[in-house]
Amino acid sequence: MPLKTVDATVSDFEEVFERFKSENSQNQLKFLLFLANKDPSTSLSWCPDCNVAEPVIYEKLEASQSDVALLRGYVGDKGTWRNPSHPWRVDPRFKLSGVPTLIRWENEAIIGRLEDHEAHVGNKIDALLASN
Repeated sequence: MPLKTVDATVSDFEEVFERFKSENSQNQLKFLLFLANKDPSTSLSWCPDCNVAEPVIYEKLEASQSDVALLRGYVGDKGTWRNPSHPWRVDPRFKLSGVPTLIRWENEAIIGRLEDHEAHVGNKIDALLASN
């Protein structure tokens, strides 16, 4: 099934997230993927784990038999992300500790998540896709 992606930054996240949540498709699975920003000169993230996980995540979500929507939230540059009061580190909805973090979002809540050290593991992504 097609994978629909939308991107957000810290500055526009709330507006984009509200739109993302309100677009209700009956059987659509919703995921949030928090990532480090990419370097425009290389198109690579400053985060090596993001560079490893992204292609695996996209491959798995695109292969899903379900309709999948993905909101990618870019955390900023390394200095911004390392700040302990980064908005997504302290936000009670997400409580991020690392990137990448892949979250399955359903009924206004997290129903599953993969943290930075496991977000690239194919069978864990499959399990997250299958969770009810």
